[in-house]
Parts: sequence; C-alpha cells; structure tokens
Amino acid sequence: GGAAAALAYAREQLGEPYRYGASGPSSWDCSGLTMRSWAAGGKTLPHYSVAQYQQSTPITLSQLQPGDLLFWSDSGPSGIYHVAIYTGNGMMIHAPRPGRSVEEVSMYYWVTPNLFARP
Repeated sequence: GGAAAALAYAREQLGEPYRYGASGPSSWDCSGLTMRSWAAGGKTLPHYSVAQYQQSTPITLSQLQPGDLLFWSDSGPSGIYHVAIYTGNGMMIHAPRPGRSVEEVSMYYWVTPNLFARP
C-alpha cells in the first residue's frame, strides 16, 4: 500500500496515451493518472488537480518523498493546471498532453513545479 503501491501503479501506465478527461484503464490525463495511482496506494483523490492539492498536505520542495504530488500553477492553489507523481531523484511520472504518452522524466524538463503535497 501507500506510496510504493501508487508508484508501482503509475509505472505500469508508462507508454499509455494522454487523453483529456481520461482516468484509465488505457489512457490518462494528469489528474486521472495521479487519482488512480493513489487509489492503488489506498487513498481516494478526486479527478481534479486543484482538489487533489486541497485534499493533500502541502509540503515544500525539500520535503519531497517518492509518491508525493507535484503541481504547476500560475496563481497559487486555485490556478493549478498540471499534476504529476514524484518518483525520487528529481524524477516524476505524468500524463503530459495530447500527442504524448505517460512518461517518467525529470521534474525540471519543462516548467519547474511550484506546489507540492503529500496525499
């Protein structure tokens, strides 16, 4: 259970396509992937990145542990537009955007996330 199970589930989805509004079993959007991954870890999260942040415990970058959630926002928690699951060593798994598949990449390859939370 917990973070290990959430990460194992997320890794099983690597290579599956992004589709807006999807929450599996064979295509994903960002919050659908984190929602189902954490369901495998025994925690219920909504299928909405802002609500996932609101229902989790905010942490700082220095507190990140594998399984924590990374968020991107233009204007604080209400402006969150993307979520990913942290895998450790500066890496994350996410469902990036149309035309791309679920991938494990550096959390710094794009815009650096600016909010962090522990489900």
